[in-house]
Amino acid sequence: MARLGKKPIEIPDGVNVKIENGIIYVEGKNGKLSQKIFPNLNVVIEDKKIFVKNEVDPKNKKLYRKTDQMWGLLRSLIFNMVKGVTEGYGKILEIHGIGYKGEVKGNKLVLTLGFTHPVELEIPEGIKVEVSKNTIIFVRGADKQKVGEFAAEIRRVYPPEPYKGKGIRYRGEYVRQKVTKAGVGATK
Repeated sequence: MARLGKKPIEIPDGVNVKIENGIIYVEGKNGKLSQKIFPNLNVVIEDKKIFVKNEVDPKNKKLYRKTDQMWGLLRSLIFNMVKGVTEGYGKILEIHGIGYKGEVKGNKLVLTLGFTHPVELEIPEGIKVEVSKNTIIFVRGADKQKVGEFAAEIRRVYPPEPYKGKGIRYRGEYVRQKVTKAGVGATK
């Protein structure tokens, strides 16, 4: 059933792929990534293509089912590594709120979000962070998982609240606005 696992991965020009001791290494213009190969799966490089193969006999249903699930996952992880070292990945976050801003100081992202103190986040290795217009944060890198995790960490500092819409959100994220209580502050 692993249709995705059977698809070969094209190796673009300028990307080096090698397999050593059960680990696949992918190197390109954006950096170098590695991934451990799961048990009972084999990775083969032929004619500028990467093939992931299941080594388990289909008659062994219980083990085959487990490795069948990992087959597509490993193929996706390798595909993401190849795409990451060539094109890279990125997330865009927006800061909403009066006086709220962000800036990069050295290896830290400093967020001023109305707390009593500015929040400092250490930028992980391999991730590039840029702040534009004090309110738009660009997170870029070769590793898809690291980029997504750091963007989520930034958003967790002050998630968007539903009454005024203040906080940090992904670009294009819709925040449903709630109506405040009726009658509060109303005059007779």
